[in-house]
Amino acid sequence: MPEGPSIVILKEELAHFKGQKVIEATGYSKIDLSRLKNKKIIAIKSWGKHLLICFRGFTIRIHLLLFGTYRINERKPSNPTLRLSFEKEELNFYTCAVKVIDEPLDDVYDWEIDLLSKQWNADKVMQLLKKVPDMLVCDALLDQDIFAGSGNIIKNEVLFRTRIHPLSKVGKLTLKKKKELIQEARQYSFDFLAWKKAFVLKKHWLAHTRKTCPRCHIPLIKEYLGTTQRRSFFCNNCQTLYE
Repeated sequence: MPEGPSIVILKEELAHFKGQKVIEATGYSKIDLSRLKNKKIIAIKSWGKHLLICFRGFTIRIHLLLFGTYRINERKPSNPTLRLSFEKEELNFYTCAVKVIDEPLDDVYDWEIDLLSKQWNADKVMQLLKKVPDMLVCDALLDQDIFAGSGNIIKNEVLFRTRIHPLSKVGKLTLKKKKELIQEARQYSFDFLAWKKAFVLKKHWLAHTRKTCPRCHIPLIKEYLGTTQRRSFFCNNCQTLYE
């Protein structure tokens, strides 16, 4: 599943479509495709893992889910979920969820919890964490209502960097450790973005998919943890279990 930084990169790739008019909209998406015909894109935005293609009066939300892909001026052999055709270009989205948002985006999205947003608010995130003391920290970092844009890579790397065991409960973390967790989630998201653009992201992974702890030089543990049952890579020696 693409994480927030990858969606920011997609947003930047699509920026030049702003001002272009949709000549035709096709695909197997269940939305009313006729609404898009002859409509101009007025903005391309992102929130967390959502790509937002904005038109006057409504927005198309695209979530790439686990296996979604896109092509700009290219096509895959399979049928697209949504194809937007312009005068000289086209956008193709595959195996994704497409939804129409009629409300103003500020009424739908809280920009202060988007890890890559200019409006991100660490104090608000802290208050949200305090409301879920019994939540496992590995689940909290995947909760889009707390850390919008965070995914499994960010989760594993942030927990390793902060030396927090994934099965720690949020309420058992010290205030200092909560602050560290919040700041590292923000910082790592920007590191992720820079490394992804430079095509060196995997080279910087310390825990995610790794087999040996770079600090302790012992095997890392791989388990499917939390309510999300996502893969966790962690060190039982240097990552403290807060319980």
